[in-house]
Amino acid sequence: MGRFRGGLRCIKYLLLGFNLLFWLAGSAVIGFGLWFRFGGTMKDFSSEDKSPEYFYMGLYVLVGAGALMMAVGFFGCCGAMRESQCVLGSFFTCLLVIFAAEVTTGVFAFIGKGVAIRHVQTMYEEAYNDYLKDRERGNGTLITFHSTFQCCGKESSEQVQPTCPKELLGPKNCIDEIEAIISVKLQLIGIVGIGIAGLTIFGMIFSMVLCCAIRTSRDVI
Repeated sequence: MGRFRGGLRCIKYLLLGFNLLFWLAGSAVIGFGLWFRFGGTMKDFSSEDKSPEYFYMGLYVLVGAGALMMAVGFFGCCGAMRESQCVLGSFFTCLLVIFAAEVTTGVFAFIGKGVAIRHVQTMYEEAYNDYLKDRERGNGTLITFHSTFQCCGKESSEQVQPTCPKELLGPKNCIDEIEAIISVKLQLIGIVGIGIAGLTIFGMIFSMVLCCAIRTSRDVI
């Protein structure tokens, strides 16, 4: 009986440690998603009429999952400390929801990468053509693109040179830069999503083992 109680205590502390790590990971995920949305390369698009929603969709899911992770981390600590089967069962369900959300984000980031890149490239080409038709109308949008991706024009930068960053050294094809930058960003989002999904598996295992151990201990008593 003493060994059993010692094992139960060990599992409980493992789950408490997991929840602390999970809470910190949730904070990091929220900061990561918000930085990508409002402070990273894509921040200037938040004020545009046309924004890359395919790219932002994954970030919104990521931030939402991060907020849920923080809440669930606290919830799991309470369940472990009180040794409540009901709370631990609810904790397991929440982890399952987070797991599904993170896997969805990761899969979307990897599989939907081409769609997101084409979407942003189409936005650029529309702004580029609008500028050539009316140099005042498309000016602001094109400047935002050039400043965000540190590029200028497509095959040639001569036609849109006034909208290019002054600090840019040499020609850079914006279509290629958009593909390179968006690809890297989505890969990072995918890696974070899949990584968190892997972490939740350990939490689900710990919670179920502790829940079963609590039930067994009560049956023995």
